[in-house]
Amino acid sequence: MKTIVNSIPGYQVYEYLLVLDTPKELGEKIAKIKEGFAETYKSDHARWGQPQIILGSFVQYGMMEERLVNRLQIVAMAATPFKTELRDFGSFPSHTIYIKVVSKVPVQGLVKNIRHEAQRLMKLNDDNKPYFVLEPHITIARKLQPWQYEKGWLEYSNKSFTGRFIADTMLLLKRPVGESDSYRMKYKVVHRFKFQNLPVATKQGDLFG
Repeated sequence: MKTIVNSIPGYQVYEYLLVLDTPKELGEKIAKIKEGFAETYKSDHARWGQPQIILGSFVQYGMMEERLVNRLQIVAMAATPFKTELRDFGSFPSHTIYIKVVSKVPVQGLVKNIRHEAQRLMKLNDDNKPYFVLEPHITIARKLQPWQYEKGWLEYSNKSFTGRFIADTMLLLKRPVGESDSYRMKYKVVHRFKFQNLPVATKQGDLFG
């Protein structure tokens, strides 16, 4: 259960994720890998997570959602669809195993644009600031115990994987904070943002449009 510090009583706070989703066929391929890991190494976290590239995560009041969607729409309108290439496995010792995104630059560029244009709308307060992912990856399993990580990484460091897709949409997802089983609750789609490669003029510092 996530503890939110200094939130305003009576106003619903949500956990948000901003992600690049994978196409159905590729997503199913990755989901089978996650399920296999969960079975072999008894990792429930491998089952719960979706096969997606997380761009950022944050907590915020639901009443800020419309402003945030409008700001992210501007970012997406200016963004160009790009090829995303996945290859083999990596790890964050000693807790996470993931599929590597080898075409990092366009993903990192998108994240930097989002951070520049929208981070103030993603900040609940000084204790709850947005987190942006600058090392893009697709998680297979996280929050691993030492034995799960050591045995799992011994296997997956020797496995190969390839996949590619055109990233042309990002999704904003949310789930409510503060419910006892919220960590198991699925995120719901708030909005799909299509990358349109359009010239978009934004005034610097105009973060609340």
